[in-house]
Amino acid sequence: MLRISAAGMAAAVLLVAGLSGASAQDSYKIGAALGLTGYGAGTDRSWRDGQILAIEQLNARGGLLGKKVEYVPEDNRSEPQEAVVVYRKMLSNDRVNVFGSGCVSAGNFAAAGFVVRAKVPMVLCSILPQRPEEQKWSYSILPPPRFEMETRYRYLKEQTNIRKVGIMHDPTPYAMMMRDAGVKVAQEFGIEVVAVETYKTDDADMSVQVGRINAAGAGAIIKMGQGGATVTIAKNIKQLGLDKMLLMSSLDDGAPLKAAGEVLGERFLFVAPGVQVPESIAAGPAREAADTFLKLWREKYGDRDPNGGARGWDSITLIATGVEKAKSFDGSAVRDAIETISDLQGAFARYNFSSEQHVGITDNPYVVGVLRDGKFAVK
Repeated sequence: MLRISAAGMAAAVLLVAGLSGASAQDSYKIGAALGLTGYGAGTDRSWRDGQILAIEQLNARGGLLGKKVEYVPEDNRSEPQEAVVVYRKMLSNDRVNVFGSGCVSAGNFAAAGFVVRAKVPMVLCSILPQRPEEQKWSYSILPPPRFEMETRYRYLKEQTNIRKVGIMHDPTPYAMMMRDAGVKVAQEFGIEVVAVETYKTDDADMSVQVGRINAAGAGAIIKMGQGGATVTIAKNIKQLGLDKMLLMSSLDDGAPLKAAGEVLGERFLFVAPGVQVPESIAAGPAREAADTFLKLWREKYGDRDPNGGARGWDSITLIATGVEKAKSFDGSAVRDAIETISDLQGAFARYNFSSEQHVGITDNPYVVGVLRDGKFAVK
């Protein structure tokens, strides 16, 4: 019997799995630890729904190696401690074969040790765990932080006169990694980081941090981290009367991006993958892959932002490709097979893996996006 923790999803997941009453021998189980509540909810809900869409397509074609694919999502509440609980539950009770987990890096880190000991591969929305033995069993389809920084700094250098910026980041592992990349990469573009400020993901006001960055002479705030904090910072900029300050945000779900754009207009910019602004993708395999996904996404989810969903879709594509290459459901065989996958065109990006490369996006997929007339566009 399929178990899930997200209320209201049972009917959808049963449709995906097509496995009411099926035993483990009848299905290939993909588990997912997801921040369906908490700060990661916007992105991880979309990631989940993209995975559901991809699994529906797999099962409609007969599944994998003759087995139906069963989806086992669990809410980690965007908390590392809860992630440990749900990972253990999926391993011991649900006996999942592989993980396709979401974007809460700290949660994936906390569980990585015992997942590796169980020899279960992990395909992650987040950055890789830190220990080499954990990285060996983990694959990331999140672009390297450097790509986000290069995209933002290149825009400032080529399109503005701003040469001083302030960084604002939350305490999540990905945001702190991006902070470090942001300080380092700035020098390559002639940009000076004049202030670095932190905030908590649930802070209701960040005007003190914004004020300090303005006092340091910054013309733009480089914001790192996902969720509603983006909207809070945008409102603080407006409340403080900083009518020349730019806010440049990270990769995120469309809801907070749109809300921040409605506050600041075209002074709010963000790094955008092609699926958020499809007109930016040139004709060819990348556009075809994005269009295939977007057609199905819009038919099922309407005008919801496709960013997280495209990555979720790609995670299932990667897992399925690994199983098919391995011709096996064995965890070690699938892990080894994913290392041999290269030039895999997904809806979000193109992926290249090897024994030394477990971060699959090796080409920068971003443009600078803006909200214009209520829709996302290339700046």
